Amino acid sequence: MSLRHPVITRFAPTPSGELHVGHVLAAWQARRLADLHGGRCMLRIEDIDTQRTRNPQWIAGIYEDLKWLGIHFDGDVMVQSRRMEVYAAALEKLRNLGLLYPCFCTRAEIRAEWDSVARAPHTGEHRRYSGRCRNLPTDRVAELLQRGVPHAWRINMRRVEDIIGCPQWEDLRLGVRRCVPSACEDAILARKDTPTSYHLAVVVDDAAQLVNVVTRGADLLEFTPLQRALQAVLGLPAPIYAHHLLLRGKEGRRLTKRDGSCSVRSLRQRGVTPRELLAALKRAVELGGIWGDQPL
Repeated sequence: MSLRHPVITRFAPTPSGELHVGHVLAAWQARRLADLHGGRCMLRIEDIDTQRTRNPQWIAGIYEDLKWLGIHFDGDVMVQSRRMEVYAAALEKLRNLGLLYPCFCTRAEIRAEWDSVARAPHTGEHRRYSGRCRNLPTDRVAELLQRGVPHAWRINMRRVEDIIGCPQWEDLRLGVRRCVPSACEDAILARKDTPTSYHLAVVVDDAAQLVNVVTRGADLLEFTPLQRALQAVLGLPAPIYAHHLLLRGKEGRRLTKRDGSCSVRSLRQRGVTPRELLAALKRAVELGGIWGDQPL
C-alpha cells in the first residue's frame, strides 16, 4: 500500500478533561508517521460537544502539555466550534440529496429497544438504532415537526448505498476493506443542542486539513465504514487509515481519562520528564499496548 505524498496526519483531541498517556500515544503516532515520510502533522481541537468541553482550562491544558512534551504541529490549529457554518452546509447537502430524516425517538425508547433485543433468543446483536422513524408517513412527519416534537436528524444509510454503492477504504494494518453502507447504523448527524455530530465533522475537517493518513486508536475502527460512506456521498477524498493499539493496564482494562495517575499533568507533577514518558510509551507499544501499573 503506497502512501500519498506529502503525508499529512492529524492529532484531534476532545478537550473534555486532562490529556492522558493514551492521547500522548495518539499524538506521537501521528507525528512520527508524518516525520517518517517528510510530511506534516496537523492539530485539531474537537470541541463540538459544548456540554463536555465547556471548561476553557482543558483546552489550555492540552496546549501546555503538548508544548511540554515537545510534540509540535504544522499550520494553524483547527477548532471545531468555530466551523459550525461549514458543518451546516454539509448537512444541507445531505438533506438536498434526500438522505436525512427526523428521528423522534427518545433515548429511553431506544434503550428499551436495545433491552428487548438483548432478551431475545438470538444473541450477538449489535446495539444499533432499528430505523423505526425511517419510513414514517410524510404527513405524520409534518405533524410532529409542526408540533415542535424534539427530534434528531439521522442519515438513511440504505439510500446512501443506492447512491454510492459499497466503496473501499484502506488501513495500513488491515489492508483493503469494503464499506457496506446498509450494514451501518442510521447515525445521528445533528441534534438541536449539538448542530453537528462527530462523524460528520471529522470527515469534513479531515478533507479541509488535507489529511490523507488518519492515525487513531483501534476503538474508532468500528466507525470507519460510516465515515467512509459520508466521504463518498459528500464527494470528499478518502484518506488511508492507521488504527493503532490502545494502552491497557496489566489486567487488560483500557486506560481512560478516569485514570488520574495516567494524566500528563500528574506525571509532570511526579517529576517525570518528556523523554521518560515517550520512552515508556515505546516500551508499552513493544509489549502490545500494556502500560502496566508503574512503567515510569
